[in-house]
Amino acid sequence: MRLEPKDLYEKLEFDKITALLEKECFGELGREAVRNLPLLTDVKLLERQLKEVWEYKLTLEKGDHFPLAAYDDLAEDLKMLDIEGYVLPEDGFRRINMVLVIVANVFRFFTPERQKIYPRLHDLVRPVNFDKTLLQAIGKVFDENGDIRPDASPALQGIRRGIISKQRELDKVFRSLINNYRNSGWLTDNVESIRNNRRVLSVPVEHKRKIRGIIHDESATGRTAFIEPEPVIDINNDIFDLQQEERREIWRILKELSDTFRPYTPALREYLELVTRFDVILAKARLAAQMNGEMPKLTAKPSFGTEMGRHPLLLLKNRKLGRETVPFDLKLHGENRIVVLSGPNAGGKSILMKSVGLLQLMLQSGLLVPMDEISEMGIFENIFADIGDQQSLEDDLSTYSSRLINMRSFLEHADGKTLVLIDEFGSGTDPKMGGAIAEAILKELNERKAFGVITTHYSNLKMFAFKTPGIINGCMLFDQQHLAPTYMFKAGRPGSSYAFEIAQKSGLNKKILTYARQRTGKNETAVDELLIDLQREKKEVEEKLATVGEREKQLDRLIKIYDELQRDLEFQRKKFKLEAKEKGLQQVARDNKELEKLVREIREEQNLEKAKQLAEQAREERQKMEATVSELRQEVYDVPAAPKGTKKGSFQPGDFVRMRSGGATGTVESVDKNKAIVQIGQMRMTVPVRDLEHANEPLDEKKKTSVQSDSVARNAGFDNKLDIRGMTPEEALKVVEDFLDRALMTSASNLRIVHGKGTGVLRKTVKNKIREYREVKQVYHPASDDGGDGVTVVEF
Repeated sequence: MRLEPKDLYEKLEFDKITALLEKECFGELGREAVRNLPLLTDVKLLERQLKEVWEYKLTLEKGDHFPLAAYDDLAEDLKMLDIEGYVLPEDGFRRINMVLVIVANVFRFFTPERQKIYPRLHDLVRPVNFDKTLLQAIGKVFDENGDIRPDASPALQGIRRGIISKQRELDKVFRSLINNYRNSGWLTDNVESIRNNRRVLSVPVEHKRKIRGIIHDESATGRTAFIEPEPVIDINNDIFDLQQEERREIWRILKELSDTFRPYTPALREYLELVTRFDVILAKARLAAQMNGEMPKLTAKPSFGTEMGRHPLLLLKNRKLGRETVPFDLKLHGENRIVVLSGPNAGGKSILMKSVGLLQLMLQSGLLVPMDEISEMGIFENIFADIGDQQSLEDDLSTYSSRLINMRSFLEHADGKTLVLIDEFGSGTDPKMGGAIAEAILKELNERKAFGVITTHYSNLKMFAFKTPGIINGCMLFDQQHLAPTYMFKAGRPGSSYAFEIAQKSGLNKKILTYARQRTGKNETAVDELLIDLQREKKEVEEKLATVGEREKQLDRLIKIYDELQRDLEFQRKKFKLEAKEKGLQQVARDNKELEKLVREIREEQNLEKAKQLAEQAREERQKMEATVSELRQEVYDVPAAPKGTKKGSFQPGDFVRMRSGGATGTVESVDKNKAIVQIGQMRMTVPVRDLEHANEPLDEKKKTSVQSDSVARNAGFDNKLDIRGMTPEEALKVVEDFLDRALMTSASNLRIVHGKGTGVLRKTVKNKIREYREVKQVYHPASDDGGDGVTVVEF
């Protein structure tokens, strides 16, 4: 990833963010890791890291204590431990023990229930195989305070008992000597002291010859001698010998322990890496909790989609002072990629521009950011910034020449995955020439498909942004009545510098202001007002075009519905006619039975001529009725001839066929010589091929489309706006669910849900319900003058 200039982190104040993270870390390894956070461009990897931080933040919110504690770097200890025969000192094992205890507690933390609540955090632990025997082995040697246990070995236990016994003996003898010498007046008020690790008496120098023993030292004044009495010399020698044995035994124990741990140094490095990883996640989560950081939606392509964004450092500062931080929405639609930001000085232009860059750096470092969770953020592979005075006496660069060098570098490397941030674009030289050069650079950046936020006061750049596709004007709103900035961002319109108004408020002499107004003339103000009017008219035209487009789509849907309804009506008409004829045929069949009965009676009466006449008459009527029904069936079901190139009676799997007897239609599943398996409704039948004939798809199947068309027709008048203000969350949940379901049924693409601002409960209820629908393309709040965060817009 390319960052320019080299001090980009300082320009955007990302170094202050890392400093805040360092304060939240438990160990130096964690602090080193946050100082060198990588900027990620892999969406899947970045999303995984953000989810890890989000889950850790959830533990903080739930009060579910995660067992991390202070730890030290083990690199040097493990490096020495790898050397065969090296004995790791006690301090080294104390450091290892701290890490082992943390890892053991982390594994204990992930109960089956917590594994479900924090799956991403558990994924970090899952591949690690924690060996409890290491903790048990170190626990046999060291106690909870990190000291060597008295019972670390039987020999050590015996040695320490001997030391305790000798110390008691020494204490008894020493107390007796003190009492005797004190009564004789041979001791100072301090009575005793320690010299050369030996217990000695504090004796005035004039009495030192009266006490037999070894003189270890004298006071600085020479008035006091420190004497080890003769009766305790042997006892002290015994204690010294036992302490030497204790050291040798401890060394032997540590050597055995070192040999035990030596094969496990790779595992210990893995444990240390795991603890460091959790330490970094902890620091990110704690900082996110302080600034209400959220995880926005991620897209692989570069884009601006900030909703309710705030500058992180300004937010923390204002929170301490009890001030409100004004949020901003920066969401560009269509082909727009660059915002030319104008407005009054001290109105918040530079803060907004820096916020965009800082939030992007934080996000791609795996940090939750202070914005609404419905925000949709893209990924950039290059981030360039030109902010502040960069003149250099060493390099013989003026402010403007240094900025031109930056621009040259930006243009050399800018592409469609680049974010460019430029403050006071074009300033530092003659306004006319500087504005022209700035316009040319802006044109080139736009042609390279770069994204950017650029602040300026130049009218030619505002006009260029208005005329050029891909670039949009934006402004920081100004309260003209109170002559004060509002710090609110408005996309789609240029802003005025309000130089005269601010100068008047600052108390500048009216005479000076009058002269300045006369020199300026009305052109500058007129250009700004003209741009605002043009931008408003352009927006109105775009909205009308969008409305016309939507109505054309609706008209196409209605025409389609009408055609389907007409076909359905024609089908019903023919079908009713067919049913009537079939009923007539059934009546003829019944009449034939009566006729046959009559023929039998006539035969019995031997009137054969009359019987023949009646039978012939019935046969003709039946043939006539069958012909009529056959014609109607042919008309309704539209039975085709066999496809060209196929033999008569030749069928393929998937063909629609009709049975010659009965007229039932179905689909051929398979053909075996002279027989075919046909699916008719819910039945599968084996039918001789000679009894089948080709048919089109039955209109009964097409009728399903007509039923769906009826449903679309009923919902054609669907209203895409819903107002739930005044409802309880429970009522709103049901209403919103029904609203979204009907929207999906009617293929509505854009919805507006009005829930009001209030405490934000209804807004959160709406967001939670929307997350259940996978068909949602994006969710956002409109501009402030269109409802702001009191309205949620949903696009399917």
